[in-house]
Amino acid sequence: MFDEILRKTNDLMNQGEAFALAVVVRREAPISGRTGDKAIILANGTIAGWIGGGCTQPIVIKEAQNAIKDGKARFVRVTPTSSKEHLEGILEYNMTCHSGGTIDVYIEPVLPKTHLVIFGKSPVAQTLAQLGRVLNYRVSVIAPDADKTIFPHVDSLSDSFDLHERLNSRQACVIVSTQGEEDERALQSALKIENIYLAFVASRKKAAAVFDFLRTQGVTETQLQGIKVPAGLDIKAHLPEEIAVSILAEIIQVRNSAAAMSAVEEKTEEIATDPVCGMSVEIKTAKHLSDFQGQTFYFCCAGCKQSFDQSPEKYLKRPQEPAAAVDPVCGMSVDVATAKHRSQLHGENYYFCCAGCKTRFDKQPEQYLSVTLNQKV
Repeated sequence: MFDEILRKTNDLMNQGEAFALAVVVRREAPISGRTGDKAIILANGTIAGWIGGGCTQPIVIKEAQNAIKDGKARFVRVTPTSSKEHLEGILEYNMTCHSGGTIDVYIEPVLPKTHLVIFGKSPVAQTLAQLGRVLNYRVSVIAPDADKTIFPHVDSLSDSFDLHERLNSRQACVIVSTQGEEDERALQSALKIENIYLAFVASRKKAAAVFDFLRTQGVTETQLQGIKVPAGLDIKAHLPEEIAVSILAEIIQVRNSAAAMSAVEEKTEEIATDPVCGMSVEIKTAKHLSDFQGQTFYFCCAGCKQSFDQSPEKYLKRPQEPAAAVDPVCGMSVDVATAKHRSQLHGENYYFCCAGCKTRFDKQPEQYLSVTLNQKV
């Protein structure tokens, strides 16, 4: 399994695909996931590997997708005995499956490098390739007659504008810096690459003449409008090095703006709260839902939906917990709001003064429940 995870990871990185690696770092029986289990989750929710099933998998997939979107690692705990107080650094979810148990999963996003695709071997192109390496970008150069003496440290080098092989990139930043050497052919090829930024190093007058020719070749106005001319931010650049810096500054600006816009769009999506476990559920893609008394409820997994359908009133009208409870092991009064040790059995919460009492209860709950019942009688 570990070899397969490594191979899959390497393939995805070579393809420029974003993904998240999830690793089980701790578990409490009887949950199915084991310490050391691993899985790779793609942005579309596809999972390869194993980190447990039931309630665990949909929660981990959702948090992995969030990690890919925001670029931040997270520590996720799924447990039937959630803590009242906030645990710093831990995203805690209620275990709603009948199997029980607790699992802790670390999720690490792996995001592809910015892919800088440069057409041409002009001085601007050469400087862009050098600075792209400094920024730890993946750099590909496409230029006839170019060789490693001109571009010694690029990741890939092609001597033909005819792209016979697919560039492994989802969101490339493409710059055409041919500066008079087959500008039209280079732009036609550049337009075939999926990109978030496409720029042409030329004056507006020169670009207008090139665009007129491209129109005769079937290039649409929409495509032409997607080409940034002149390339780069307006910093009054004149030297090739200055122009290259202005282009990279614009790429940084575009990439950060795209990330910010993605975050805003994510926040504006319609989100519902699973009434069973409290997890956020995206309404548009929710697979599990129920209608009750004219209202639609959305669930993170089939287990939560099943629990709700069996007794919806239980989750819609949760009883208020008492301010204080009696430790069923030692009889000590425990403040419910600040209790650090608790267990759930048959749908009822029990609170303890210390970890020792909780451990004894969890091993033989019937012993202490019978005592408690006799005391109540």
